[in-house]
Amino acid sequence: MSFVLAPGSSRIKRVFRPKNGAQSGSKGVQLKQHIDSTLGQGDLREAVRLPVGEDLNEWLAVHTVDFFNNVNILYTTLMEDCTPDTCSIMSAGPKYGYRWADGVKIKIPITVSAPMYVEYLMDWIEAQLDDGAIFPQHFEAPFPPNFRDVVKTILKRLFRVYAHIYHSHFKAIMNLGEVKHLNTCFKHFTFFTQEFQLIDRAELAPLSELIETIMHGRQIRQRL
Repeated sequence: MSFVLAPGSSRIKRVFRPKNGAQSGSKGVQLKQHIDSTLGQGDLREAVRLPVGEDLNEWLAVHTVDFFNNVNILYTTLMEDCTPDTCSIMSAGPKYGYRWADGVKIKIPITVSAPMYVEYLMDWIEAQLDDGAIFPQHFEAPFPPNFRDVVKTILKRLFRVYAHIYHSHFKAIMNLGEVKHLNTCFKHFTFFTQEFQLIDRAELAPLSELIETIMHGRQIRQRL
């Protein structure tokens, strides 16, 4: 992951680098094209369903990369608003706080600011995506036996960024004119994780009301 100093600022800013969602080979490309075409039709429920005859792990892999890119882009637009001063801890409202651990470099969870949490998270996810033993780079290469668990952990942590954005930065999202984009990205994320039961209900509590609204097809309110 590359970094650059923003003009007139001492803060280090992440330069967004999208990850390729398709494995080498025609099948990964076809799956990505299928996702894009169904999303273009506006039918998010249909877009997340596993196409007949396709491999579930491949479907999980392509979506995981897309969700990583979506959250990365959204958060990057908020980096002037989300700082160590404004967000000294990673939280989703007063009831929910998150500490960071990756199980390797940081084994005991530590309390960090929201921007530091997201920085750790994006670097950690990118390392998983770049690891060919976890996310195969060639079509015929096998997925690891614990691949679903890896995906669940990634998506659980990406959900925390959505929860932080909705609870702490929704006003900034409105000012940037990104409400529709945020809601669409989160709806796609929600339908997918619900379809394959990838995030435990307890983890979803910070946005439970919003998720209930999405799953019942009601109009999302302009604020939580």
